[in-house]
Amino acid sequence: MDASYLFARNFVSTEYEALPPEVVEATRKEILDLLGVALGGASRAGATQVCELVKQWGGKQESSIIGSSCRVPAPNAAQANATMAHALDFDDVHEAAVMHPGIASIPVAIAVGEAEGNLSGRELIVSTALGVDMMCRLALATTPGRSPIELGWHLTSLFGFMGAAAVAARMMRLDEEMTVNAIGIGYHQCAGNGQCVKDGALTKRLGPGFALKGGITAAYLARLGVSGAKNSVEGEWGLYRQYMDGDYSRDILTRDLGRRFEGVNVAIKPYPCCRGIHPAIDAALELAIEEGLRSNDLGEIILSVTDAHLALLCLPEDAKRTPRSPVDAQFSIPWGVASAFVKRRVGLDDFTEDAIRNPAVLDLTRRMRVEVDNSLHRPGPEPTRVKVITREGKAFSRVVENPLGSFERPMSFDDCARKFADCAKSLGKEKVERIIHLVEQLEQLEDIREIIRLLTTE
Repeated sequence: MDASYLFARNFVSTEYEALPPEVVEATRKEILDLLGVALGGASRAGATQVCELVKQWGGKQESSIIGSSCRVPAPNAAQANATMAHALDFDDVHEAAVMHPGIASIPVAIAVGEAEGNLSGRELIVSTALGVDMMCRLALATTPGRSPIELGWHLTSLFGFMGAAAVAARMMRLDEEMTVNAIGIGYHQCAGNGQCVKDGALTKRLGPGFALKGGITAAYLARLGVSGAKNSVEGEWGLYRQYMDGDYSRDILTRDLGRRFEGVNVAIKPYPCCRGIHPAIDAALELAIEEGLRSNDLGEIILSVTDAHLALLCLPEDAKRTPRSPVDAQFSIPWGVASAFVKRRVGLDDFTEDAIRNPAVLDLTRRMRVEVDNSLHRPGPEPTRVKVITREGKAFSRVVENPLGSFERPMSFDDCARKFADCAKSLGKEKVERIIHLVEQLEQLEDIREIIRLLTTE
């Protein structure tokens, strides 16, 4: 039996009572985090254009665009909200899977739930937990033992079509057969590559939105009787054989499905950039703060990285040292490290059009040396060794194995609340505090539209 049937059965049959308490807690944090980063990314390039286009299209007023008074068809609302949430590269990430699972699930559940009128807090938690688990399993099963970065796919977008289709089917209460069809129709659209990162293109921010629009459309078509491939995951020309040359692990994909949920292993990001940069930022901040090093003390900085991180986060060299766009900065280890040394903290204002022209940060990035050390290879976000030699000739070095936000150093709900408040300043203090309270008690909320009203304008 193809894994699509196993996933469909899991989406149809799982109820709130089946979720362990730690899964519920992790899911609440993911939901609050996603809502915050969507508000924070609403005014960023790429997101503003998508929102404007969606508003121009108009259509049935059934689902809300966060941060606005506009209601549009559910697939378009999810596309807009997901693009906003991904614009800062601040959304959650599964470190070992190298992808963003929450963004393929939460905007779908909210948009379809609002359109269908059946979204309680418990249902939002369940559909999110199931969607996150499916997305993580699809990615974790890919090319086991090898970094999926080498494949060139953007796994969040690639798998997002199928994950979003399954979440939307759950919200529509489709049966098992219709859910299999929805996943198959989602598979027929699968796309998403990493060239946008190489070129510093805004399409990096748009990929998940494309996936969600396609996935929701797939579920609507399945409800109308359209069939999709039944063996979309493991078939002869299914997902893994067509896209991964058949290199996957069925055991990782399906083991303990419905009993073990990967959401507990999802990291909430403390910095608005690629998760692969976070160990380097933590190392630089430790050197800056614990050793009292300031940027004008530094004579040379040597960054030791793996081949995978060299290709994704250090090349092309000119673009990573002198970013052409905020996307370049969001995917640059040199930029993240230099920002940490110059400002002694890393936040939202370090990856903007103004920030990438900061002369003090640029001075440091141009003086860095990058070396390859594949002994640093780990599952998940591989560490970067940050070594500095001061102008006086003293040498200091740091390697951070478990960056802030990882399973070993998790962000608490209070940490997520502070991050949400920082991203959602435009709402005002009263609304921010009310949303945090409602999400903290989410399983008691009868209608998620109470939160949606707080996230939108009159």
